[in-house]
Amino acid sequence: MNRAIKQKADVKIIPRAAKIVAADQMPGAGKIAERMKEIIELLGEDTNREGLIKTPGRYEKAMRYLMSGYEQRLEDIVNGALFSVECDEMVIVKNIEFFSMCEHHMLPFFGKVHIAYLPKDKVIGLSKLPRIVDMFARRMQLQERMTHQIAEAVAQVVSPRGVGVLSEAQHFCMMMRGVEKQHSGAVTSTMLGAFRKQKATRDEFLSLVR
Repeated sequence: MNRAIKQKADVKIIPRAAKIVAADQMPGAGKIAERMKEIIELLGEDTNREGLIKTPGRYEKAMRYLMSGYEQRLEDIVNGALFSVECDEMVIVKNIEFFSMCEHHMLPFFGKVHIAYLPKDKVIGLSKLPRIVDMFARRMQLQERMTHQIAEAVAQVVSPRGVGVLSEAQHFCMMMRGVEKQHSGAVTSTMLGAFRKQKATRDEFLSLVR
């Protein structure tokens, strides 16, 4: 199995206050824009023409947003939204849209994530699951790793009897360059606990998200 798929949810621990620092006040602010200006010029463009004067700054602002998952903490996202409940049936949130950035070519990939878990003695607020997806999607990623990280994070927070995560995505690195296949898609899954051990549980999950 690919080493990257085995990684635990790598939640970066930083002070909570860092999440509200404006992009132009962050450490190294402006350096990405400087490098992007150089890249645009190396590609043969004139960075002084009207349409490109502000492009490097816009690019830095966009990249800091698209990579903002590195600055989030799982505990802040959950924010105590765990509730004791007598429930032993499957909980599913499906069709969670996401956008991420392929770490190989720095091109986007996008699609949907389906998350299911079997509660043991508590459930998580439903809106927290899409936020967990965004935390791992907004960074340089592999779809395989992202799927596994989401599953591990849900297992870490909820301590359920099992977790299943299915990701479906289209990759611009396959659509815009390389093989240039416009209608191909990638599907990855991670099954933990009962979802891995029990075929009936796994089959129920897969049938409900299709």
